[in-house]
Amino acid sequence: MFEVLDVSGLATIQDEGRTGWRRFGVPTSGPMDAFAFRAANLLVGNPSGAAALEIGAGEIELRATQDCVIAAAGAGYSLSIFTWTFPLWDSCFVRAGWTVSFRKNGFGMWAYLSVAGGFDVPEVIGSRSTYLRGNFGGLDGRLLQVGDVLQIGKPSHSLMELSARTLIEDARPNYSESPTVDVILGPQKNRFDEKNIQTFLSSSYKVSHSSDRMGYRFDGPRLKHIGGADLTSEGMTMGAVQVPADGQPIVMMADCATAGGYPKIASVVSADLPLLAQCTPGKDSVHFRETTVKAAQEKFRALMEKMKNGIVES
Repeated sequence: MFEVLDVSGLATIQDEGRTGWRRFGVPTSGPMDAFAFRAANLLVGNPSGAAALEIGAGEIELRATQDCVIAAAGAGYSLSIFTWTFPLWDSCFVRAGWTVSFRKNGFGMWAYLSVAGGFDVPEVIGSRSTYLRGNFGGLDGRLLQVGDVLQIGKPSHSLMELSARTLIEDARPNYSESPTVDVILGPQKNRFDEKNIQTFLSSSYKVSHSSDRMGYRFDGPRLKHIGGADLTSEGMTMGAVQVPADGQPIVMMADCATAGGYPKIASVVSADLPLLAQCTPGKDSVHFRETTVKAAQEKFRALMEKMKNGIVES
């Protein structure tokens, strides 16, 4: 078990997300940076979608009450275990009684702590992911708080087999304070003329302070619609780029609504969503670049293959 000693920011339990319920208005939730989340789980021998701890825009300190193996991944954080500091993207043995801390230390927004066996919280509608707006999932549907006790499942292998593993640097995402993220234009690109599409693809957009797990808002050149900003609400998913009446794009993120009524000029490809997620609101900027469905699929497969083959004994 882990006991929460101190915590701030957005600390929740997330698994790979709540699938199959969007037609009933239930968001998927799950991790903001799906790559780092999966990598942390694989480093400790878990299924890639096992429940892990997500920390964003804050810090956390926990105490282990049993021997275990953990792994940390993401950007913007340092990991401390007892009296030592360890790099992210490694698995580490933790002895009962030792403290484990995530401290904010620079560029990046989200980090993940996985434990061999996964965090054992109840499933709600088939998932352990926390959906804060709905107050369900995770630990009582809320942020973690001081005094919480997190149960651990059974590891897949002995702790010694799972410790001292790393994801090589070449297999990690190329996080940046000004990433270029690929998008597939549509489905409502016809609601924008060619000039505005080129403005979207050629401009720098700053991540707004009003961004959150539901969506990343952007400040930049205003995009003008053809025929107004309203349409009949339709299905929406993570990565969709909506353009409301103010002309400023919004990229839907992990807790996004299941339907929306603004034109969608594009969708961010899955492989690049982690790059976007790690951008700091009010500070970092993004460029959007057009790609094709085939290229996006190939990019995602290559990223997953590098993760699979990039875990080695450190």
